[in-house]
Order: sequence, then C-alpha cells, then structure tokens
Amino acid sequence: MTPAILWFRRNLRLVDNDALIAIADSGRPIIAVYISDELDGGGASRWWLHGSLSELDASLERKGGSLIIRRGDPDEIIAEIASLTGATELYCTARYEAEARRQQNAIRRALGEDFEIQAFHDGLIHHPSTVLTKTGSPYKVFTPFWRAASALGDPALPRPAPDTLRFAEHDLESLTVDDLNLLPTTPDWASGLRTTWTPGETGALARLEALSETAPHYDKRRDRPDMDGTSRLSPHLHFGEVSVRQAWHAVSDVVRGSASGAGPSALLRQLFWRDFSAYLLYHFPDLPHKPLRPEFADFPWQDNPDMLRAWQRGETGFPIIDAGMRQLWHTGWMHNRVRMIVASFLVKELLIPWQSGAAWFADTLVDADVASNSASWQWVAGCGTDSAPYFRIFNPTLQGQKFDPNGDYVRRWVPELSKLDKPVIHEPWQASYGVQKAAGVVIGKDYPSPIVDRSVARERALEAYHSLRGAAA
Repeated sequence: MTPAILWFRRNLRLVDNDALIAIADSGRPIIAVYISDELDGGGASRWWLHGSLSELDASLERKGGSLIIRRGDPDEIIAEIASLTGATELYCTARYEAEARRQQNAIRRALGEDFEIQAFHDGLIHHPSTVLTKTGSPYKVFTPFWRAASALGDPALPRPAPDTLRFAEHDLESLTVDDLNLLPTTPDWASGLRTTWTPGETGALARLEALSETAPHYDKRRDRPDMDGTSRLSPHLHFGEVSVRQAWHAVSDVVRGSASGAGPSALLRQLFWRDFSAYLLYHFPDLPHKPLRPEFADFPWQDNPDMLRAWQRGETGFPIIDAGMRQLWHTGWMHNRVRMIVASFLVKELLIPWQSGAAWFADTLVDADVASNSASWQWVAGCGTDSAPYFRIFNPTLQGQKFDPNGDYVRRWVPELSKLDKPVIHEPWQASYGVQKAAGVVIGKDYPSPIVDRSVARERALEAYHSLRGAAA
C-alpha cells in the first residue's frame, strides 16, 4: 500500500485530530511532516511553536515514527516528498487565512488532480461557509451569527488518539526543531514565558482539566485581571494542541454539573466569538489590513513613534495600561479586559493606527491568532463589524478602579507603585508629594507622568471621528 503524507499545521496534537485519525483508519503508512514558513508568526508564537513541535515529535516517536521537519514553500516540499516516496494522498487540516488558502490552492496545482487531498475542517465549531443569512450573505453582527451557529447543533464528540500508527519507511532528510531557530538568543526575553506556560498537548490537556475550576465562575471573574478567572486555553487552541470540540464538550460538561450554568455558558459564548473572528477573516480576507467600514480608510491617524514606544513598554503613566503591557511582554499574554483598555487607549487617546497595535500584539502574544487579533482590534477601533462605537472611549482610571478595585493587578506588574494605597493606585499623579515620597515613587521621576491629557485627547478623538463621512451611520 502506497504511503500517505500527514501534513501537520495548526493541529499539533494526537487526540481528536481528524486528519491523523483518518490516515490511521486508511491503513496507509504515514509520512508525518511539518513545514515552517512565513505563517509561523511573531516572536512569542515562534517560542511557543518550538515547545509544541518538540512535544509532537516526541509523541510520534513513542508511537514508532518521527516528524519530518522542513522549511520553505509547502507546495514545493510536499510535491518533492510525494515524488521521492510514491505517496498518493495528503491529509491535513484546513486553515482560513488568505495566505494559507493560497498555499492550499498552490498545493493542489503542484500535485495535480489525480492526487487525493483530504483537508479536514476541525479547527472551528462550524465551517465558515455553513453559517449564512437567509439571503446567503455572511453575518456582520455577532449575536445573530451566534444564534444561527448554535442552531446548527452541537459539535461532534471528541475522539481519542489512534491506539497504533503505521509509519512509512523512508530516508527523507529532516531538520530538527532546533534547526528552525524559533527561540530567542540574545537577549533572551522568554524567561517569563517559560515560567508561565507549558506549550504542547500535555499542557493543553492540563488546562482543559482545570476548566472544572475556572468555568463555574467565569461570568463573575472574567473581567477581573487581578483574579485567575479565565481558561487561558487560547494559545493551545491557536496551535491546535487541543481541539475546539474538546474545549466545547469540556465546558458543556461543567454546565451540566453546575448549580448555575451562567459561568460555563459565558465561556461557551467565547468559543463562538473565536469562530466569529475566523468567519470574518474567511469572508473578508483583507481583515488584517483594511478597515471593514470603508469610511475609516480616511481616518486622520497620527504617526507618533515616541508615543507608540511608550505604550509598547508600559510607560504611559496610566497604571492599568502599563500593567497590561508589561504583563504582555513578560508572559506573552494579557487579560482580555485589559486588552480592550490598552487598545482603546492606543487608537483613541493616542490616535495611532490600529494596525500598529495589532502588529505589536502579533509579535508578543503567544495566542496571536490573525483572525481574533485583527477582528478584536477593528472592534475596538470602531471600524469593523459589530464594533464598539468609536466614540466609546475607555477611561483607563475608571476601568482600573472598577476591574482592579484593590490595585493588586497594578501592584504585581508595576512594582514602582506597589506601596501606594488603594485610593490613588490608579491615578498616582493625584497623590500628594508627601504620599509619593512615602511610597518611594515620585511621579515624573520614578514612574512616568501621564503621556497625554485625557480631556484633550478625548476631544481630539471625537473631532477626528466626526470628520469622517458617514461616521454617524
């Protein structure tokens, strides 16, 4: 029996992997391949990928095989492997980014019509083409999308990894994971990532098991960055170390076992938000680059490298902003509520283009999914579908006081302010000089003064918004 190629993409797991299960069921000898290319992502994502690929390779080795690792254009590499091994079938998981879809089309052309390609759509709850309005057009607002998607029924139950895998004998050359140079060298900025995360399927399954603790309280704690109230599954889902079906059914099990289903139900809704982002990217391929509301193409953004750098470094003088940006740099992750606050500050207080913020997140987030990242930034900027109005501008002081009421989150990530009391922790510039001295932090010296006057910045943002034709529509 001729061998078949198993192309691992964003499905770096053995459990509930449709492509892996199908190729095992076919009985064909497996050639397992991973191809590194420009879609590997930014620095934090590449750090994560190193750990995920290392575990996948070890898992395949325990099953009697190995992972062939290459770097380059997938169409050329897969065509070469097919030619050298006599493989006649390709199994993989489908992806929805524009470049990934171009890759898939190029592979079809390179292999020819007689070569069988099985691309499995197991990265989302529902395929983006199956959720449409009555007129056949895509939804642009989340709630009706969610209702329509929910009406399609529950996702299938997850399936275990195959008990045995049959691997092809071959002499194909392979890089090692280390050869991909995914890890930082000098400086080594990943120490916080290493202490925070466990990339790979083992870490993903541990996060899945922890849902029994986090999901029941998710509705009450999800907006509190000072609490460990979220699932932190996003990077594991992004790399496909756990399937969305596994996550959905794990949360659904908590719903059935909870006295109140409000918490886990709210978490299930977030899985549909993930689907909605991928759905938007599928139907609007320019999502990462262009505003979906065309009038925002003329928005008077400002080019201010110094302000952008202060925001990136967590040196804006607004504690909740700086705490979030420092958490991001140290751990490769930021609490979702804080993501909204820091994004609003960048695009509305500083008038810096949302694409600049999305690019920084893409490089520093371990869960830097292009669909979720782009859709979320457009949502905050007011230029996407189902977006928050541009004139809704988060007040970082009030947001901090509401969602970090005791200042614990700020104290953790902005240690300069750790000795300030609750009344001034979110607006330290209001503290008297004596209070500042006693706390060991003089504003403007030990911690930055606010880089903008919010009252002026707000008026400037609203003026810019109202300058757009059709902005009030």
